[in-house]
Amino acid sequence: MGYVEDTLGQDETIDYKARFHWLYTFTAWLNLLILGWIVVGIFIFFAMMIKKWTTEIIVTSRRFVYKTGWISRATEEIPLRRLEEVNLDQSIIGRLFDYGKLTVSGVGVGKIELPNIDSPLAFRKAIADSRVKAEQSVGSGK
Repeated sequence: MGYVEDTLGQDETIDYKARFHWLYTFTAWLNLLILGWIVVGIFIFFAMMIKKWTTEIIVTSRRFVYKTGWISRATEEIPLRRLEEVNLDQSIIGRLFDYGKLTVSGVGVGKIELPNIDSPLAFRKAIADSRVKAEQSVGSGK
């Protein structure tokens, strides 16, 4: 189980999990193959893969969570009702291969810059959908 699963509140569910794009893994393997013989590639490969394996980017029914770290942990969370904006930065290549960087900001919180993730528009839509559901449940008294 991951950090988010361990910290879910009562009646809180995971609505969407973002993933690193396959090009990120491809780049890590490419570094290993090309630079592995001089040991630098091995370090680059493991640094990239550990980042991938230990990062969680999740939207729950109540909050947005960005968790990084393996030995030490850093988390940034924004309640959906306090979310201000989600901005997408997507290059031409990113549009072709469906990946991009998102910047999430909330009231009283700095900007959270996410790495290149797979299907950024689907993630952005999941945030919007979860936000609407969260506002409806607050309005109905749940």
